Amino acid sequence: MTSVAPLWLWLVFVAFVVFALVVDFAFMNKQGAHEVGVKEALRWSIVWVAVSLCFNAFLWWAVKDVTGSVAEANTKALEFLTGYLIEKSLAVDNIFVFLLIFTYFAVPPKFQKRVLMIGILGAIVLRTVMILVGAWLIDQFHWILYVFGAFLIITGIKMWRGADEDSNLDDNPALKLLRRFMPVSKEYDGEKFWTMENGKKIATPLLMVVALIGVTDVIFAVDSIPAIFAITKDPFIVLTSNVFAILGLRAMFFLLQAAASRFHLLNYGLAVILVFIGSKMMLIDIFKIPVAVSLGVVIGVLAITMIWSHKTAPNT
Repeated sequence: MTSVAPLWLWLVFVAFVVFALVVDFAFMNKQGAHEVGVKEALRWSIVWVAVSLCFNAFLWWAVKDVTGSVAEANTKALEFLTGYLIEKSLAVDNIFVFLLIFTYFAVPPKFQKRVLMIGILGAIVLRTVMILVGAWLIDQFHWILYVFGAFLIITGIKMWRGADEDSNLDDNPALKLLRRFMPVSKEYDGEKFWTMENGKKIATPLLMVVALIGVTDVIFAVDSIPAIFAITKDPFIVLTSNVFAILGLRAMFFLLQAAASRFHLLNYGLAVILVFIGSKMMLIDIFKIPVAVSLGVVIGVLAITMIWSHKTAPNT
């Protein structure tokens, strides 16, 4: 695994993420359990996007300082931005599944914030492992890029075909597995994950929700991580773009929760993006599509799909 990032840049990134999570947790504990409104979600979404862009600017400076090349710095910054945008767009699909989980388990709105925060922590750890393993595999076995590419194309085709189908959580294999090994109480007990019932300690539905969200995120990561490897093989860029997108996932969830019906056609756009990225990966040894072109395609497809969704949304 080769990366343009020196050790000190890795350490700065880790320190920043830890600091951001500590601040976020402290702020969340200070607020206590409460329902997140659209204004609060919008403010935090803006904050996380701004922080991500600031890191990208810092990355540009660091690469320029290390390599002495403005062109290399521009390339790495563009790769980060493209990877970040791809992860953000694919995260929309995660959010709709999270919304389905919360609805299915009737999770009180005031508890949803904590569940998502814990889910984000788990996602960062698991995705870090998956990205490092994926980078090693690509470094050792170049042909695995074709496997990733084919997988993305197939996933995109399946997503397009099932875009209009309603999800049914009862058929979720993760939920069936969790219910088999984890007795669950019928009622919530505040924000507790465990409660006593008939003198026996059992899980609350909130623990079931956290576990299911964690499993779901890993499943979605199987799609999104290969997609970013199509943009860059630098593990530092792949990891940082993924993590910064995840850090803003909670605010993004509450923002889109209020406008979910307006993006009812977004799965079609995500399907097109996956097929495009998979094709880019399959053609990597024949023709390398420039990162700027990839970024333009992703932005263009998302913009067209969101405008299309808005114009055809019910009651508009």
